[in-house]
Formats: sequence, structure tokens, C-alpha cells
Amino acid sequence: MPEGKYIIVTGGVLSGLGKGITTSSVGLLLKMQGYKVTAIKIDPYLNCDAGTMNPFQHGEVFVLEDGGEVDLDLGNYERFLDVNLSSDNNITTGKVYKNVIEKERRGDYLGKTVQIVPHITDEIREWIKRVAKKSNADICLVEIGGTVGDIESMPFLEAVRQLHREVGHENVVFLHTTLIPVIGVVGEQKTKPTQHSVKELRAIGIDPDIIIGRAKEPLAKSTREKIALFCNVPVEGVISVPDVESIYEVPLLLDKQGLTDFLMKRFGSKRRDGLEKWAEFVNKIKNAGERVDIGIVGKYTDLSDSYISIVEAFHHAGAYLGAKVNIKWIEAEDLEHGDLSLLNGLHGILVPGGFGMRGADGKINAIEYAREHNIPFLGICFGFQLAVVEYGKNVLNLDCNSTEIDPETEHPVITILPEQEGVEEMGGTMRLGAYKIKIKEGTLAHKLYGKTEISERHRHRYEVNPEYIDEIEKKGLVFSGRSADKIRMEIAELPGHKFFIASQFHPEFKSRPLRPAPLFYGFVEASLEKMREVS
Repeated sequence: MPEGKYIIVTGGVLSGLGKGITTSSVGLLLKMQGYKVTAIKIDPYLNCDAGTMNPFQHGEVFVLEDGGEVDLDLGNYERFLDVNLSSDNNITTGKVYKNVIEKERRGDYLGKTVQIVPHITDEIREWIKRVAKKSNADICLVEIGGTVGDIESMPFLEAVRQLHREVGHENVVFLHTTLIPVIGVVGEQKTKPTQHSVKELRAIGIDPDIIIGRAKEPLAKSTREKIALFCNVPVEGVISVPDVESIYEVPLLLDKQGLTDFLMKRFGSKRRDGLEKWAEFVNKIKNAGERVDIGIVGKYTDLSDSYISIVEAFHHAGAYLGAKVNIKWIEAEDLEHGDLSLLNGLHGILVPGGFGMRGADGKINAIEYAREHNIPFLGICFGFQLAVVEYGKNVLNLDCNSTEIDPETEHPVITILPEQEGVEEMGGTMRLGAYKIKIKEGTLAHKLYGKTEISERHRHRYEVNPEYIDEIEKKGLVFSGRSADKIRMEIAELPGHKFFIASQFHPEFKSRPLRPAPLFYGFVEASLEKMREVS
């Protein structure tokens, strides 16, 4: 196996080309060849992490085992590579500058003038090498966010140029992802934007070894040859990635075009097979026989990336059940005034995580509808808390709420975590990351997980008020999962209902293509049964 190998992924022409999926797919191909792979995402924004960023602007905040709140691309890395990454696998401008400034304040630079080069670039370069070494990885993939030419990305590009110089050409592969637009009625694929993007990259001192051409249709042979000629890469290093039905097809597409062989040759290794199970999984997605309609009642539904891990968890579960989950996006505020017709015909209802009072009443109405109409229901995080509020309001007849929504509520069935009281800083201060959970035997949760202790990831500030637990359970709602110290409620379920379960944690963060999350598997299975009943 090679030592200290790096694949640097950059983007050109415009953002949103799927660098994250490309990085994840390349990582999967290498893993299937026997390499131990890790991946780093570089985000050139000044935020220290993604925790305080609006999902409308940046998509989902993905939570890692150690509690890191990171870019959604790390979720793709984890799903494709089936690994658990750490906060260090997400580098941001904010983190880098914070470290350098702290070192300067301590006097670590011995009176030197602290500059972008070499101090910032050294910090970036050493960070990358540290993560690769700590992961004990044969190959470390590094995705640089943004587009070549952005001012924000310049220090990171300079750092990887220096890394290439330091570790040697044989240990670094540069992979550049660009857009190949089609102009005019003749449908000609234009390579000029790619040529200019590569020219910009070369001006920095980086020569790409591989160019990934994104286009609606496969690249023509003449297009690939032209890119190879003008961008000084071999024709076999120009890879076409057209639009596909499922992101999970991309590794197979790359492999079919010889990218695996190209990389094996570059790294001096022999190819071996290993994509059989992945191909089988993709076939299950593409050949799903049944269709089930599931509504997601949220408040960021205009941007599906806000719930990307939930969407992918549905793909994983659906594939194993031979079904396509057709997601109906429902804006929670549209359910606040009594008209619940948007919920008609759904075979399952999911209320995801979120914060604040906007849309809360609509979510509560959706939960009541699912409970009273015996429709399979899954609540996640805020959805779990609102399921408790709904039960308190409509079954216990309490004038209750969460103190997050109504601080003056008469019956605060959901209240702030004790350790959150007095916390003023927003970033990284919630109950974050993986915690152990004890599951009660004989419950639906126990049936789904098949064990009495699990570990799941969290991101919340509020919890079920311990003062109301006994009263709620006497009326039929069962808290089947509790924290290891039994203080915090983690899972709630309703016996006798077709499928009614909610979790304080986020099961979607640990769902994998070849290992669906148990709660999602059970939810989709119950929704399929509901669909068959009404068909």
C-alpha cells in the first residue's frame, strides 16, 4: 500500500457541480481496491463550523460522532465510505485563522511577522497531513470548496500546491471538476470554460491530472480529446459525468470509464474487483417495484439539501424493501390554519428537526393527523419534542408547549436542558454528537434495533420535562429509549398504533447505503403496508 498519498479535488466554472459526490465516489473506488481512505472537506468561509448557518443558505448541518457540526459533504463521505469522521475532517477559514491567531498571541512565532504565506498555508498543510496520519489512511482525499478563482480559496490552493511540492508528484493527484455547457440548437459541447478554469489553476502552480466533465449528456469523444489537448491531460484522464438518476450510480460510472485503472496505474498498484455489492444496491434503487408516498413536514422544504440525510436514509431503506420512496414536501406553515388536505393520501408522515416557533403549530397538526388516522409517523429531534407536546395537548388535555415556543406556557412538557441555561454563545454549545441509549425490551424500538443499547447522534437544547414523564406514560405514550443515565427521554412510541415512533436523536446521520437506519427501515416498511391497505 502507498504511504502518504493525496487526491486533491478542485472545482471550476461554477459551484454546485457535485464535487462532494465526485470525492465520495473516488473514495469508494479506492476503498474497494483495498486502500484505507479518509476525506477532508475545506470550506473557505470564516465561520468556524456550519452550526450557526441557515439551512436555506448552506443546506443541512451534518453532525459527526464527536459532535462536530459540519458541511453536508461530510455526510456523503460517511455514507459512501461507511466511516465515522471527526471534526478535524472539516477545515474552514475560521478554524485556520483562529488557530494561527491563538499561536501568535501565545508568542509561538517568536516575534515574526505573521502572514498568509507561510503561516496560514503552513497551518493548512500541516492540518491535512495530521488528519491523514491520525486516520492511518493510505489515501487522503481533500475537497476544496468553492471555485478556482475565488479570493477565499486562494490560501488553500497555495497550501496544496506546497503539499504537492513537499511530498512529491508521485504522491499527489489533482482532480478538477468543471462544467461542460451546451450552447445553441446544434447542441455543441463547449470546452472553453474548462480551458479557462484550468488556465487559472495553472497560474496558481497546479496542473490537473484528471478532469471530470459535468454535463447533461455524456461527453462526445471529440470533446474529451479537445479537453485533453488544450488542458494537457491524457484522454483517459478526461472523465464524463452526465446527469444520473441516483448519486450512487456515479462510482460505477467513473469505474466504467477507467478511472479506477487510471488511479491504480498512477499509484503503482494492481486492480482488484469489489463493486459487486454496490452495483447490487444501485440496481435495487433503479428497479424498485413499489412506490410509497411519504410527506416531510418541515420549514426548509424549498431547499431539499436542508434534509439531505433524511432523503438518503429513505433511499437506503427503500432499496432494501424494493420500494421507491416518493417524498411529498409540505411546508409546515401551510398546515397551521385547519386545512390539512395536503396530508390526504400520504402513506407516512415525517416531522424532522428544526428550531423556533415558525411552523411549529403546523407540525403539531400533522402529528395529530398521523396519530388519529393511524398513519405511520416518524418524528426526529424537534419532531420528537412536538410529538410529546401534541400528546399533552390532545390526549392529556393540558395547556402545554415547549418553552422554546412559549416560554410562559402553563405546562412546559418540553424544557431547556439544565446545562443549557445561561449559555449565550450559539456555536457548538448544544448537546451534540453520539450518546448511548438504553432501549426497553418488548417495545417497537427494541424490535427495530434488535438490542437494548445503541449509540446515536444528537443536536438539541431542549428535552422532555422530567416532571411530566409519569403523567404522559400513564396516558399511553411509552418512552422506550432513555439516556444511559436514564435521565433524558430518547425515544417515544405509541403502542397499538400502526407505527408511531419519535427520537430525540437523528437516526439519519448514521444510515448507510448497505446498512439502512433501523427507524427508517421500520417506517418505510410500515408505510408500504399502509399503501397496500388503501390500494
